[in-house]
Amino acid sequence: MSDDDRPDPEQDADDVDWEMAPDSDADFENSEKKRESLREIADEIYGDSSESRQISAILYRVSDLYDPDGDTSPEEIYLNVRHVMDIKAKGGLDR
Repeated sequence: MSDDDRPDPEQDADDVDWEMAPDSDADFENSEKKRESLREIADEIYGDSSESRQISAILYRVSDLYDPDGDTSPEEIYLNVRHVMDIKAKGGLDR
């Protein structure tokens, strides 16, 4: 990564996240096959560990991109995942 590609350290973290988040103008066509495949995988990996539940939840959120009634965007998914990972890195909600 060149110096020109690095975020400005003075910039607010949320602004940097928006710059790094995927393009929200991307079109995600209604695809029952993709939606169901993602949800089946999410169901398979859901388990006792918090990590497996988190990945399962992420896959469900991504599957909503292919649902005409879904109300999410790549940015929302990215920011939500980043937020969850930040909380986990700080020791969780009950620290």
